[in-house]
Parts: sequence; structure tokens; C-alpha cells
Amino acid sequence: MQWAIVVLAAVLVSAAAHAKTIQIVAFGDSATAGYLVARNDAYPAQLQRALRAKGYDVEVRNEGVSGDTAAGALRRFDAAIAPDTDIAIVEFGTNDVRGHVPMKTVQARLVELVGTLRARHIEVLLVGLGRLDLSAVARSKGVLYTQWNLPPGQYRARDGAHFNAEGYAIVTRRMLPAVEVLIARVKERR
Repeated sequence: MQWAIVVLAAVLVSAAAHAKTIQIVAFGDSATAGYLVARNDAYPAQLQRALRAKGYDVEVRNEGVSGDTAAGALRRFDAAIAPDTDIAIVEFGTNDVRGHVPMKTVQARLVELVGTLRARHIEVLLVGLGRLDLSAVARSKGVLYTQWNLPPGQYRARDGAHFNAEGYAIVTRRMLPAVEVLIARVKERR
């Protein structure tokens, strides 16, 4: 009888681990925060809706801060990345480039950031925005990569630089398959 109780407890613990909501953190600058759009129209909210519509039990937290840099991300890392984070979508570098930070420095900071996430067993999707190609950083750390590159015009907010709700819908659809791969990895690890 005791053996059956132990087996049942193990099954329940295993089921609870598999059923635990997958925690995704969208960690970035204004393009993540959703500058000039309603928070519900920024990509983290759209991604959460899209994943839930596909049946995934996820929570996507928006940890985007307008004007942030890779150096700023390193400083606020512990505040933004909760211990229960399973997946991080990392989008930094544009403000660094605008601030004339050498690309080598930007890449080194992102390598450190991604390395810290991976050391905590957090799956990572690295994002390059516009012409900022960070694929070499992704390759060096063995993480998935996506490029957000939409033409100017109808997909942009009123400043012409940031995305509007429709633009965010496009990048969300494009990155959805990569996020699903990361969700599968998290589930497999559990």
C-alpha cells in the first residue's frame, strides 16, 4: 500500500511540473515595451494571445524599457528575469548603436547577457531589429535567432521608427514558430 502511495505522489509531482505555466519574459527596449502603442498591442501581449489560442499554458511578461541598452539590461537583469523564467526573448542593441557604442562592445554585452540566461537554464530567442544583425551572437551562444525587419510605412507607429499594432502582429506571427520550439524544449526538460 505504501508503495502505491509513493508512486501516486511521484505521478502527481510529475504532472504538476508538466502542467506548470511556462513563463516567458520579453526583455528589451522600446520595441519590446511597445512605444507609441497600447500595451495590449505590443508584441508580448500579442504573443501571449497567439500562444494561448494554440493551447499553450503561457504567461508572457513585458520587461521592455524604452531607451534601454545592452549595458542597462545587464544592470537590471535580476529585476527583470524572475527565477521561474523558462524562456527569454532578448531584443537590445539599437539604442547602443544610436549612442555610438562600438559594435564589438554591444556584441560582448549581449554574449554576456545570453550566457547568463543559458547558465540559468533559460531558453533564449535573440532578436535583431532592422539592420542590426545579431545572428553571430546567437550562433556563438547556440540560441535561436529572429530578425525583425519590416518596411517603412503602414506597419510603423506615428514616429516612423517603431512598430504599430499591425507591425507587431507581423513580427509576432514570424517569431511564433521559434517560440514554439523553445516551449517544446522547456516541456521536454520538465
